[in-house]
Amino acid sequence: MPTVGIKRDLLFKALGRTYTDEEFDELCFEFGLELDEITSEKELITREQGDSKASGASDIILYKIDVPANRYDLLCLEGLVRGLQVFKNKLEAPRYRRVSPASGEPHKLIITKETAAVRPYAVAAVLRNITFTQERYDSFIELQEKLHQNVCRKRSLVAIGTHDLDTLSGPFTYTAKPPGDISFKPLNQTKEYTATQLMSLYKTDSHLKHYLHIIEDKPVYPIIYDSNGIVLSMPPIINGDHSKITLKTKNVFIECTATDLTKAKIVLDMMVTMFSEYCSQPFTVEEGEVVYPDGKTYKYPELAYRKEKLSSESINRKVGINESTEKIAQLLTRMCLRSQPTGVGDEIEVEIPPTRSDVIHACDIMEDAAMAYGFNNITRTTPHTYTIANQFPLNKLTELLRQDLAAAGFTEALTFTLCSQEDIADKLGKKISETRAAHISNPKTAEFQVARTTLLPGLLKTLAANRKMPLPLRLFEISDVVLKDETKDVGARNSRRFCAVYYNKSPGFEVIHGLLDRTMQLLEVKSVHGDGYHIQAAEDCTFFPGRCAEIFVRGKSVGRLGVLHPDVINRFELTMPCSALEMDIEPFLGHTTETTLAHDVPMQEVIKHKFPAQDLQAPSSRPVSTKTVFGDMSTPAGLKALNNFLADKSYMEGFAVSQADTAVFDAIPSAPSSTFCHLLRWYNHIKSFQRGKASLPSAKREFVLPANPPASTNTTSDDDIDLFGSDDEAESAEAARIKEQRLAEYATKKSKKPALIAKSSILLDVKPWDDETDMGKLEECVRSVSMDGLLWGQSKLVPVGYGIKKLQIGCVVEDDKVGTDLLEEAITAFEEYVQSVDVAAFNKI
Repeated sequence: MPTVGIKRDLLFKALGRTYTDEEFDELCFEFGLELDEITSEKELITREQGDSKASGASDIILYKIDVPANRYDLLCLEGLVRGLQVFKNKLEAPRYRRVSPASGEPHKLIITKETAAVRPYAVAAVLRNITFTQERYDSFIELQEKLHQNVCRKRSLVAIGTHDLDTLSGPFTYTAKPPGDISFKPLNQTKEYTATQLMSLYKTDSHLKHYLHIIEDKPVYPIIYDSNGIVLSMPPIINGDHSKITLKTKNVFIECTATDLTKAKIVLDMMVTMFSEYCSQPFTVEEGEVVYPDGKTYKYPELAYRKEKLSSESINRKVGINESTEKIAQLLTRMCLRSQPTGVGDEIEVEIPPTRSDVIHACDIMEDAAMAYGFNNITRTTPHTYTIANQFPLNKLTELLRQDLAAAGFTEALTFTLCSQEDIADKLGKKISETRAAHISNPKTAEFQVARTTLLPGLLKTLAANRKMPLPLRLFEISDVVLKDETKDVGARNSRRFCAVYYNKSPGFEVIHGLLDRTMQLLEVKSVHGDGYHIQAAEDCTFFPGRCAEIFVRGKSVGRLGVLHPDVINRFELTMPCSALEMDIEPFLGHTTETTLAHDVPMQEVIKHKFPAQDLQAPSSRPVSTKTVFGDMSTPAGLKALNNFLADKSYMEGFAVSQADTAVFDAIPSAPSSTFCHLLRWYNHIKSFQRGKASLPSAKREFVLPANPPASTNTTSDDDIDLFGSDDEAESAEAARIKEQRLAEYATKKSKKPALIAKSSILLDVKPWDDETDMGKLEECVRSVSMDGLLWGQSKLVPVGYGIKKLQIGCVVEDDKVGTDLLEEAITAFEEYVQSVDVAAFNKI
C-alpha cells in the first residue's frame, strides 16, 4: 500500500477542525485508511541516517497514512481532505468540467509516427489561472512522484511532464530522435547536454538512474518541442529547464506520454482534478487537443462520468445489512459516488466520477457501501451453511512424500519457478522450441525469462552453490512446473513434479534407483508390468548415453532417471558425477483421492431443486444412556452445557468428525430446539455421517457415561490386601530422597551438555546499480559486514544482462544469531554500490 506523508497541522487546517491522534486514527479506519505512523522529518532522518544528518531538520509532526493501492485520488492532501469532508457530510462532491479556452483554439500536441518505437501515446491539458503557495506546490510535485511510483509503474507505463505555459509557444510536437540529435538544458542544470551525455550524467543520480533503462537501449529517444524548437521534456527521464514551474506560475501545461493509453488518461484526470480547485474557476480544466499520426484528433482530459445501476437488495445481501434504498444511496454518496433511487423497485443509480477509476465492478460499489455503513456496525451472524475443509489431495500427497523422502536421507530444496532460457534448454542439451516453455514478454533480467519446464536445473544450481559442502549431496524438490497447453483457457497448466539428485565421486545410479523403488513402495505401486511400474532404456541428451531409463506406470510414461551427461554437469559448474530422477506425481492421485463430502441440504434448496427425499438417519442403535460428561442429554441443563462447549468448536475432538461425535449424537434423544443454535448446527452436521459412522476414527476419550455405574461397596476382598507391603516409612522416605538426588544430578549434567547449534548455508545474489559499479569494492563492502555467527565463503561474478554482472557470494550463519532480513539490511546499507540483495539458495546444515 502506498504511504502518504502529510503535515498534521496543515491537514487539520484543511479539515476545519483539530483531532487527537486517537480520533484521527479512528476516522481513517472508518474511511478505509490506516494511520501507519506519527513522526516528524527530523525523526525520520535520525532513524535512517543518524543524528548528525538530522540537525536542522523540521520538527513538524507528520502523519504517515496507508492508502489502498487503487485509490489514486487519495495520494495527496487535496484528494484526502476532499474525500474525508464528503465522507463526514461537510462537503458535497464537486463536479469537474472540461472547458474550451477563452482565447480560441485549444493548445495542440502533435504526435509523429517515430514515437511508435518507444512511447506511442500522449495526452495533454491546461490548468488555467492557478494560484500556487509553497504548500500547494510541494503537494503538486509530490503527487506526480506518487503517481509515478504507483499507477505509472516507475514511469515505465506513463511519464508526467508539467510546464509553465507562459514560457512556451504552441503547437507542441511529440516526436522521437536519435540521442545524438537531441540537445537541451535539462531541469536544474546550467548548460546544454545531448541525450547521450544526459544518460551518462544521470547514471550517478540517486533519483533518475532508476528510469534510464526504460529508453537507453532504444534507437530513438522521445522528445517534446514547442513551435520555437524549445524542448519541454525528454520523457520519461527529465523536463527542460526553460519551462520549469515556480510559485509564480499561473498557467500549467500538463502532458503525459505513455505505453498504455488507459493509464495515461487516468493519470491526467488525477492531476487536473486534484489541483483544479486552485484555479480561478474551481474544478474547471482547459482542454488540450492531441493529433495522432493517422490524423485523428482527440481532446483531453476526458473527465468522464459513468452511471451504473444495481439493487439495494443485492447490496444488503452481499454486505450483510438490512437498509432501505434511500439509506444505501446516502451511504454511497458519502463515498463520492453520487447516488439516488430510480423509483423502479429498489434500483439505485450510481454516478462514478473521474476520480474513482478504482470502481470497475458492482462489488466495488458494494464495498464502498459497507465502508460507509461501518464494518464494525455489521451484525455478526452464524453462517446458514456448513462445510468441511479438506486438504487438496495433490498437496496432501506432496506433504506425505516430502516427509518420507527426507527420512530417506535427502534434503529438500525450494527453487525459483522462473529461470533463464539457457537453464532449461542449452545447459540441458535441448532446444528452447522443444521445451513447451511459457515465456515472459518483458523479463527484467536474463535470469527470469521463462517459467521452468523441469525441476532439474534448479537443483543443479543449488548443488553448484553448495559444492564445497561434504559429499555426498542428496537433494530433492516437489514443486510445480509450467507447460504450454492449448486446451486450457490461459494457454498453460501447472504440473506437480518430483525431482531428486545424487552428487558424489561416483554416479550413484543405484541410490537414485533405490529412491524410485522406495517412492513407488510409498505410493503402493508394485514393480510389475501392466498394473505396476517398470523402467526401460531410453535416450535423452540430458543423460549419459546408455545410462538413462524411462519410468512407466500402468503403461504410461511418467518420468526419467539416469546419470547426467558430463557436458550438462560442466555447464552447471559441477565437477563430479551426478544422477537424477524426475517424474510427474499427479498420475498417482487416482480416484481414491476424490473424497465425497456428505452434508445437509437446506430445506429451501430441496424444494427448489426437488432433491429426492431420503432419510440419512441410520437404523436406531442408540445406547440406553443419555448421561454424558456434560450432563444428562434428556434435560435442558445438559443440552445447554453441550451447546456452550460447541460454541467455538466443530467437533467433539480435534478438527475432523470421529466416533466421539456419533456417540454423543446417539445420547441425545431427539433433535435439539433452535434455542441451542451451536448444538443444532453440530447435530444436523453429524446426522449426515450416521450411515458410515463405523468407518470413522475412534474416539480418544469417553464422552458418554454408563446408564447405571457399578455400585461402590465397602467390603474389602483379599485382593485389596497387600500381604507384602512395608511398614517402614523411613525406608520409603530414603528411597524418595535418593530418587530426587539422582534426578537433580541428571538435570545438572544435561544442562552442561553443549546445545546443538542450528546453522544454514545461504547463497546471496548482490546486484549493482549498473555496469560501471566497482565490483571489487562492492565485494569488499559485503565482506565488511561482520556479525557473531556469520562466516563468509566463496564468491564469483555472474553475468545478468546488458553488460551488468552480479556478485554471488556464499555464507554460513547460525540461525539463532543471524537472519536473512538482518543480512540483507546490512548489505543494502551500502547504497552507493548495492541495488538489491536476493537469497538465491537456502539450505539447513
